[in-house]
Amino acid sequence: MHRMSAIPNLELQMTLLLFFALAGYLLASKINQSAVVGEILLGLIVGPSVLGLITYTEFVQAIAGLGAVILMFVIGFEFELKDLTNIRYGIIGLIGIIVPWLGGYFVSLAFGYDPGSALFIGTALTATSIAITANVLKEMCLLDTDVAKAIIGTAVIDDILSLLALSVTADVASGNFTPEGFIFIIVKQVGFLILIALVGILFISKLIRKMDDTPIAKKYPEFVFIFAVMTAFLFAALSEFIGISAIIGAFIAGVSFNGINLEHSRDLAEGAEYLYIIFASVFFVSLGILVDLKALTVPVMIFISVITVIAILTKVIGCGIPAKLLGYSGRDSLAIGFGMSPRGEVAMIVALLGLNLSLIGQEVYASIVVMSLLTTIVTPIVFRNWLFKKEVAECMLK
Repeated sequence: MHRMSAIPNLELQMTLLLFFALAGYLLASKINQSAVVGEILLGLIVGPSVLGLITYTEFVQAIAGLGAVILMFVIGFEFELKDLTNIRYGIIGLIGIIVPWLGGYFVSLAFGYDPGSALFIGTALTATSIAITANVLKEMCLLDTDVAKAIIGTAVIDDILSLLALSVTADVASGNFTPEGFIFIIVKQVGFLILIALVGILFISKLIRKMDDTPIAKKYPEFVFIFAVMTAFLFAALSEFIGISAIIGAFIAGVSFNGINLEHSRDLAEGAEYLYIIFASVFFVSLGILVDLKALTVPVMIFISVITVIAILTKVIGCGIPAKLLGYSGRDSLAIGFGMSPRGEVAMIVALLGLNLSLIGQEVYASIVVMSLLTTIVTPIVFRNWLFKKEVAECMLK
Protein backbone atom coordinates (compact mmCIF):
# COMPACT_ATOMS: atom_id res chain seq x y z
CA MET A 1 0.00 0.00 0.00
CA HIS A 2 2.82 2.40 0.88
CA ARG A 3 4.53 1.73 -2.43
CA MET A 4 1.38 2.38 -4.46
CA SER A 5 0.57 5.57 -2.58
CA ALA A 6 4.05 6.92 -3.38
CA ILE A 7 3.58 6.49 -7.15
CA PRO A 8 1.09 9.35 -7.70
CA ASN A 9 3.40 11.66 -5.75
CA LEU A 10 6.30 10.95 -8.12
CA GLU A 11 4.01 11.35 -11.12
CA LEU A 12 2.74 14.65 -9.77
CA GLN A 13 6.29 15.89 -9.20
CA MET A 14 7.21 15.02 -12.78
CA THR A 15 4.06 16.71 -14.06
CA LEU A 16 4.89 19.87 -12.14
CA LEU A 17 8.51 19.86 -13.29
CA LEU A 18 7.53 19.59 -16.95
CA PHE A 19 4.78 22.18 -16.48
CA PHE A 20 7.31 24.58 -14.98
CA ALA A 21 9.73 23.80 -17.84
CA LEU A 22 7.02 24.79 -20.33
CA ALA A 23 6.33 27.94 -18.33
CA GLY A 24 10.07 28.64 -18.44
CA TYR A 25 9.96 28.55 -22.24
CA LEU A 26 7.07 31.03 -22.21
CA LEU A 27 8.95 33.31 -19.83
CA ALA A 28 12.09 33.12 -21.98
CA SER A 29 10.03 34.04 -25.05
CA LYS A 30 8.51 37.03 -23.26
CA ILE A 31 11.88 38.43 -22.16
CA ASN A 32 13.65 37.36 -25.38
CA GLN A 33 16.24 35.22 -23.63
CA SER A 34 17.60 31.70 -23.78
CA ALA A 35 15.28 28.91 -22.66
CA VAL A 36 17.94 28.08 -20.06
CA VAL A 37 17.46 31.50 -18.44
CA GLY A 38 13.67 31.18 -18.53
CA GLU A 39 13.70 27.73 -16.95
CA ILE A 40 16.14 28.69 -14.19
CA LEU A 41 14.18 31.85 -13.36
CA LEU A 42 10.93 29.90 -13.32
CA GLY A 43 12.54 27.35 -10.99
CA LEU A 44 13.56 30.23 -8.74
CA ILE A 45 9.99 31.57 -8.69
CA VAL A 46 8.23 28.27 -7.96
CA GLY A 47 10.92 27.04 -5.55
CA PRO A 48 11.48 27.92 -1.86
CA SER A 49 12.71 31.45 -2.72
CA VAL A 50 9.28 32.79 -3.77
CA LEU A 51 6.18 30.59 -4.06
CA GLY A 52 7.45 27.39 -2.44
CA LEU A 53 5.37 25.18 -4.76
CA ILE A 54 8.11 22.58 -5.11
CA THR A 55 11.31 21.74 -3.24
CA TYR A 56 14.57 20.08 -4.20
CA THR A 57 13.58 16.52 -3.29
CA GLU A 58 15.63 13.39 -3.94
CA PHE A 59 13.37 12.70 -6.92
CA VAL A 60 14.03 16.14 -8.42
CA GLN A 61 17.74 15.69 -7.82
CA ALA A 62 17.73 12.27 -9.51
CA ILE A 63 15.81 13.44 -12.58
CA ALA A 64 18.00 16.55 -12.86
CA GLY A 65 21.11 14.35 -12.70
CA LEU A 66 19.76 12.22 -15.55
CA GLY A 67 19.11 15.43 -17.48
CA ALA A 68 22.71 16.61 -17.15
CA VAL A 69 24.03 13.20 -18.27
CA ILE A 70 21.72 13.00 -21.29
CA LEU A 71 22.47 16.62 -22.21
CA MET A 72 26.20 15.97 -22.41
CA PHE A 73 25.63 12.69 -24.27
CA VAL A 74 23.77 14.66 -26.96
CA ILE A 75 26.42 17.40 -27.06
CA GLY A 76 29.10 14.76 -27.58
CA PHE A 77 27.61 13.83 -30.97
CA GLU A 78 28.77 17.22 -32.27
CA PHE A 79 32.45 16.60 -31.49
CA GLU A 80 35.33 14.42 -32.59
CA LEU A 81 38.16 13.29 -30.34
CA LYS A 82 40.62 15.61 -32.13
CA ASP A 83 38.46 18.56 -31.03
CA LEU A 84 39.37 17.79 -27.41
CA THR A 85 43.13 17.27 -27.77
CA ASN A 86 44.15 20.77 -28.86
CA ILE A 87 47.08 21.94 -26.71
CA ARG A 88 45.61 25.45 -26.62
CA TYR A 89 42.60 24.15 -24.70
CA GLY A 90 44.87 22.74 -22.03
CA ILE A 91 46.74 26.02 -21.60
CA ILE A 92 43.53 28.08 -21.44
CA GLY A 93 41.93 25.59 -19.06
CA LEU A 94 44.91 25.56 -16.68
CA ILE A 95 45.16 29.35 -16.42
CA GLY A 96 41.36 29.47 -16.20
CA ILE A 97 41.63 27.37 -13.04
CA ILE A 98 44.45 29.26 -11.32
CA VAL A 99 43.12 32.82 -11.71
CA PRO A 100 39.58 32.14 -10.32
CA TRP A 101 40.98 30.08 -7.45
CA LEU A 102 43.28 32.92 -6.37
CA GLY A 103 40.53 35.51 -6.84
CA GLY A 104 37.97 33.56 -4.82
CA TYR A 105 40.42 32.69 -2.06
CA PHE A 106 41.75 36.20 -1.40
CA VAL A 107 38.37 37.95 -1.74
CA SER A 108 36.90 35.50 0.77
CA LEU A 109 39.74 36.21 3.21
CA ALA A 110 39.11 39.94 2.76
CA PHE A 111 35.48 39.39 3.81
CA GLY A 112 36.62 37.73 7.01
CA TYR A 113 36.11 34.07 6.17
CA ASP A 114 38.55 31.58 7.65
CA PRO A 115 41.20 30.00 5.36
CA GLY A 116 39.30 26.68 5.17
CA SER A 117 36.11 28.32 3.93
CA ALA A 118 38.11 30.59 1.60
CA LEU A 119 39.79 27.50 0.17
CA PHE A 120 36.44 25.95 -0.73
CA ILE A 121 35.07 29.19 -2.16
CA GLY A 122 38.17 29.52 -4.35
CA THR A 123 37.75 25.92 -5.47
CA ALA A 124 34.09 26.51 -6.32
CA LEU A 125 35.15 29.40 -8.56
CA THR A 126 37.46 27.11 -10.57
CA ALA A 127 34.51 25.08 -11.83
CA THR A 128 32.80 25.39 -15.21
CA SER A 129 29.43 23.86 -16.01
CA ILE A 130 29.88 22.33 -19.46
CA ALA A 131 26.22 21.39 -19.57
CA ILE A 132 25.02 24.99 -19.26
CA THR A 133 27.29 26.54 -21.88
CA ALA A 134 26.94 23.62 -24.29
CA ASN A 135 23.16 23.88 -24.19
CA VAL A 136 23.27 27.64 -24.83
CA LEU A 137 25.58 27.15 -27.82
CA LYS A 138 23.35 24.39 -29.14
CA GLU A 139 20.26 26.56 -28.75
CA MET A 140 21.92 29.33 -30.78
CA CYS A 141 23.04 26.95 -33.60
CA LEU A 142 26.72 27.56 -32.76
CA LEU A 143 27.93 24.09 -31.78
CA ASP A 144 29.74 23.49 -35.07
CA THR A 145 31.80 26.71 -34.85
CA ASP A 146 35.48 26.88 -33.92
CA VAL A 147 34.79 29.02 -30.87
CA ALA A 148 32.22 26.49 -29.60
CA LYS A 149 34.71 23.67 -30.00
CA ALA A 150 37.27 25.76 -28.10
CA ILE A 151 34.79 26.45 -25.29
CA ILE A 152 33.68 22.83 -24.95
CA GLY A 153 37.19 21.40 -25.31
CA THR A 154 38.53 23.83 -22.70
CA ALA A 155 35.53 23.23 -20.44
CA VAL A 156 36.13 19.46 -20.46
CA ILE A 157 39.74 20.02 -19.39
CA ASP A 158 38.63 22.71 -16.93
CA ASP A 159 36.09 20.36 -15.36
CA ILE A 160 38.71 17.66 -14.85
CA LEU A 161 41.16 20.16 -13.37
CA SER A 162 38.51 21.66 -11.07
CA LEU A 163 37.64 18.20 -9.76
CA LEU A 164 41.34 17.59 -9.15
CA ALA A 165 41.42 20.91 -7.30
CA LEU A 166 38.44 19.73 -5.25
CA SER A 167 40.27 16.54 -4.29
CA VAL A 168 43.32 18.54 -3.23
CA THR A 169 41.20 21.08 -1.31
CA ALA A 170 39.36 18.35 0.59
CA ASP A 171 42.66 16.66 1.46
CA VAL A 172 44.34 19.91 2.52
CA ALA A 173 41.37 20.95 4.64
CA SER A 174 41.30 17.54 6.35
CA GLY A 175 45.11 17.34 6.67
CA ASN A 176 45.47 14.31 4.37
CA PHE A 177 47.20 15.91 1.35
CA THR A 178 50.36 14.30 -0.04
CA PRO A 179 52.15 15.01 -3.37
CA GLU A 180 52.17 11.28 -4.14
CA GLY A 181 48.41 11.06 -3.69
CA PHE A 182 47.88 14.08 -5.96
CA ILE A 183 50.01 12.59 -8.75
CA PHE A 184 48.14 9.29 -8.43
CA ILE A 185 44.78 11.06 -8.84
CA ILE A 186 45.97 12.85 -11.99
CA VAL A 187 47.34 9.67 -13.59
CA LYS A 188 44.23 7.70 -12.65
CA GLN A 189 41.70 10.19 -14.01
CA VAL A 190 43.52 11.14 -17.22
CA GLY A 191 44.33 7.49 -17.92
CA PHE A 192 40.70 6.53 -17.38
CA LEU A 193 39.41 9.14 -19.83
CA ILE A 194 41.86 8.01 -22.50
CA LEU A 195 40.86 4.40 -21.89
CA ILE A 196 37.09 4.88 -22.22
CA ALA A 197 37.58 7.11 -25.28
CA LEU A 198 39.60 4.37 -26.99
CA VAL A 199 37.12 1.68 -25.94
CA GLY A 200 34.23 3.77 -27.26
CA ILE A 201 35.81 4.66 -30.59
CA LEU A 202 37.75 1.47 -31.37
CA PHE A 203 35.40 -1.14 -29.94
CA ILE A 204 31.87 -0.05 -29.04
CA SER A 205 31.28 2.12 -32.12
CA LYS A 206 32.31 -0.80 -34.35
CA LEU A 207 30.10 -3.13 -32.32
CA ILE A 208 27.13 -0.81 -32.88
CA ARG A 209 27.69 -0.89 -36.64
CA LYS A 210 27.76 -4.69 -36.56
CA MET A 211 24.66 -4.82 -34.38
CA ASP A 212 22.82 -2.73 -36.95
CA ASP A 213 23.06 -5.63 -39.45
CA THR A 214 21.79 -8.28 -37.06
CA PRO A 215 18.27 -9.78 -37.31
CA ILE A 216 17.30 -8.41 -33.89
CA ALA A 217 18.14 -4.83 -34.97
CA LYS A 218 16.21 -5.25 -38.21
CA LYS A 219 13.19 -6.48 -36.28
CA TYR A 220 13.47 -3.92 -33.48
CA PRO A 221 14.99 -0.63 -34.82
CA GLU A 222 15.20 0.76 -31.27
CA PHE A 223 17.47 -2.07 -30.06
CA VAL A 224 20.77 -0.37 -30.99
CA PHE A 225 19.65 2.98 -29.58
CA ILE A 226 18.91 1.38 -26.20
CA PHE A 227 22.39 -0.17 -26.25
CA ALA A 228 23.98 3.22 -27.02
CA VAL A 229 22.13 4.95 -24.16
CA MET A 230 23.07 2.09 -21.83
CA THR A 231 26.72 2.65 -22.78
CA ALA A 232 26.43 6.39 -22.09
CA PHE A 233 25.12 5.74 -18.58
CA LEU A 234 27.79 3.07 -18.04
CA PHE A 235 30.52 5.53 -19.00
CA ALA A 236 28.90 8.12 -16.71
CA ALA A 237 28.76 5.67 -13.79
CA LEU A 238 32.37 4.57 -14.28
CA SER A 239 33.51 8.21 -14.46
CA GLU A 240 31.79 9.02 -11.19
CA PHE A 241 33.28 5.93 -9.59
CA ILE A 242 36.79 7.00 -10.61
CA GLY A 243 36.25 10.50 -9.22
CA ILE A 244 35.34 12.40 -12.41
CA SER A 245 31.99 14.08 -13.06
CA ALA A 246 29.46 11.67 -14.57
CA ILE A 247 28.66 14.13 -17.36
CA ILE A 248 32.24 13.82 -18.68
CA GLY A 249 31.76 10.08 -19.19
CA ALA A 250 28.47 10.63 -21.00
CA PHE A 251 30.12 13.28 -23.18
CA ILE A 252 32.92 10.86 -24.14
CA ALA A 253 30.27 8.29 -25.09
CA GLY A 254 28.61 10.81 -27.40
CA VAL A 255 31.98 11.70 -28.96
CA SER A 256 32.65 7.98 -29.52
CA PHE A 257 29.40 7.54 -31.45
CA ASN A 258 29.80 10.66 -33.60
CA GLY A 259 29.51 9.90 -37.31
CA ILE A 260 27.91 6.46 -36.96
CA ASN A 261 25.43 5.96 -39.82
CA LEU A 262 22.91 3.18 -39.25
CA GLU A 263 20.86 1.52 -41.98
CA HIS A 264 18.27 -0.46 -40.04
CA SER A 265 18.24 1.16 -36.60
CA ARG A 266 16.98 4.42 -35.15
CA ASP A 267 19.37 7.33 -35.55
CA LEU A 268 21.32 7.62 -32.29
CA ALA A 269 21.63 11.42 -32.21
CA GLU A 270 17.97 11.94 -33.09
CA GLY A 271 16.78 9.51 -30.43
CA ALA A 272 19.01 11.06 -27.77
CA GLU A 273 17.67 14.48 -28.72
CA TYR A 274 14.16 13.50 -27.60
CA LEU A 275 15.46 12.31 -24.23
CA TYR A 276 17.40 15.54 -23.91
CA ILE A 277 14.33 17.72 -24.54
CA ILE A 278 12.55 16.24 -21.51
CA PHE A 279 15.28 15.63 -18.97
CA ALA A 280 17.51 18.63 -19.68
CA SER A 281 14.51 20.92 -19.17
CA VAL A 282 14.02 19.44 -15.69
CA PHE A 283 17.73 19.91 -15.00
CA PHE A 284 17.61 23.64 -15.68
CA VAL A 285 14.40 24.16 -13.68
CA SER A 286 16.00 22.28 -10.77
CA LEU A 287 18.90 24.75 -10.60
CA GLY A 288 16.42 27.49 -9.72
CA ILE A 289 14.53 25.28 -7.27
CA LEU A 290 17.77 24.53 -5.42
CA VAL A 291 18.18 28.14 -4.28
CA ASP A 292 16.44 29.62 -1.22
CA LEU A 293 16.96 33.38 -1.27
CA LYS A 294 14.93 33.84 1.93
CA ALA A 295 17.79 32.43 3.98
CA LEU A 296 20.22 35.16 2.89
CA THR A 297 21.11 38.17 5.07
CA VAL A 298 22.21 41.59 3.78
CA PRO A 299 25.97 41.02 4.51
CA VAL A 300 25.77 37.67 2.72
CA MET A 301 24.01 39.28 -0.25
CA ILE A 302 26.83 41.83 -0.48
CA PHE A 303 29.41 39.05 -0.43
CA ILE A 304 27.47 37.13 -3.09
CA SER A 305 27.39 40.22 -5.33
CA VAL A 306 31.15 40.69 -5.03
CA ILE A 307 32.05 37.03 -5.42
CA THR A 308 29.79 36.72 -8.48
CA VAL A 309 31.56 39.63 -10.18
CA ILE A 310 34.92 38.07 -9.26
CA ALA A 311 33.74 34.69 -10.58
CA ILE A 312 32.88 36.16 -13.98
CA LEU A 313 35.90 38.48 -14.28
CA THR A 314 38.43 35.81 -13.30
CA LYS A 315 37.14 33.44 -15.99
CA VAL A 316 36.97 36.17 -18.63
CA ILE A 317 40.51 37.27 -17.73
CA GLY A 318 41.92 33.82 -16.93
CA CYS A 319 40.58 32.22 -20.12
CA GLY A 320 40.06 35.22 -22.42
CA ILE A 321 43.59 36.65 -22.27
CA PRO A 322 45.35 33.29 -22.90
CA ALA A 323 42.90 32.65 -25.76
CA LYS A 324 43.78 36.02 -27.31
CA LEU A 325 47.51 35.35 -26.92
CA LEU A 326 47.04 31.93 -28.55
CA GLY A 327 45.53 33.41 -31.70
CA TYR A 328 41.79 33.72 -31.14
CA SER A 329 40.03 36.93 -32.17
CA GLY A 330 38.93 39.48 -29.58
CA ARG A 331 35.29 38.44 -29.79
CA ASP A 332 36.09 34.72 -29.67
CA SER A 333 38.41 35.27 -26.69
CA LEU A 334 35.62 37.06 -24.82
CA ALA A 335 33.22 34.29 -25.81
CA ILE A 336 35.59 31.67 -24.41
CA GLY A 337 35.92 33.65 -21.18
CA PHE A 338 32.17 34.16 -20.74
CA GLY A 339 31.49 30.63 -21.95
CA MET A 340 33.62 29.30 -19.10
CA SER A 341 31.86 31.50 -16.53
CA PRO A 342 28.76 29.41 -15.62
CA ARG A 343 29.53 27.45 -12.46
CA GLY A 344 26.18 25.62 -12.39
CA GLU A 345 25.94 22.24 -10.76
CA VAL A 346 29.73 21.72 -10.57
CA ALA A 347 30.26 24.53 -8.02
CA MET A 348 27.18 23.32 -6.15
CA ILE A 349 28.80 19.89 -5.83
CA VAL A 350 31.90 21.54 -4.36
CA ALA A 351 29.75 23.47 -1.88
CA LEU A 352 27.79 20.39 -0.87
CA LEU A 353 30.98 18.42 -0.24
CA GLY A 354 32.36 21.21 1.95
CA LEU A 355 29.07 21.37 3.88
CA ASN A 356 28.94 17.59 4.38
CA LEU A 357 32.54 17.59 5.64
CA SER A 358 31.65 20.44 8.05
CA LEU A 359 34.39 22.55 6.46
CA ILE A 360 31.98 25.35 5.51
CA GLY A 361 28.75 26.57 7.07
CA GLN A 362 25.27 27.16 5.65
CA GLU A 363 26.14 30.80 4.91
CA VAL A 364 29.08 29.89 2.65
CA TYR A 365 27.08 27.06 1.09
CA ALA A 366 24.21 29.41 0.21
CA SER A 367 26.67 31.98 -1.17
CA ILE A 368 28.25 29.45 -3.54
CA VAL A 369 24.86 28.16 -4.70
CA VAL A 370 23.51 31.64 -5.49
CA MET A 371 26.80 32.62 -7.18
CA SER A 372 26.48 29.49 -9.33
CA LEU A 373 22.97 30.44 -10.32
CA LEU A 374 23.86 34.04 -11.20
CA THR A 375 26.89 33.09 -13.32
CA THR A 376 24.71 30.56 -15.11
CA ILE A 377 22.20 33.25 -16.07
CA VAL A 378 24.78 35.83 -17.21
CA THR A 379 26.41 33.80 -19.99
CA PRO A 380 23.34 33.20 -22.21
CA ILE A 381 22.35 36.85 -21.79
CA VAL A 382 25.82 38.03 -22.90
CA PHE A 383 25.89 35.58 -25.81
CA ARG A 384 22.42 36.37 -27.09
CA ASN A 385 22.42 40.13 -26.60
CA TRP A 386 26.03 41.04 -27.34
CA LEU A 387 28.63 38.58 -28.61
CA PHE A 388 26.43 36.49 -30.93
CA LYS A 389 23.44 38.74 -31.50
CA LYS A 390 23.65 38.41 -35.30
CA GLU A 391 24.11 34.64 -35.20
CA VAL A 392 21.14 34.27 -32.86
CA ALA A 393 18.94 36.22 -35.25
CA GLU A 394 20.03 33.99 -38.15
CA CYS A 395 19.40 30.88 -36.06
CA MET A 396 15.87 32.04 -35.27
CA LEU A 397 15.13 32.27 -39.02
CA LYS A 398 16.16 28.66 -39.69
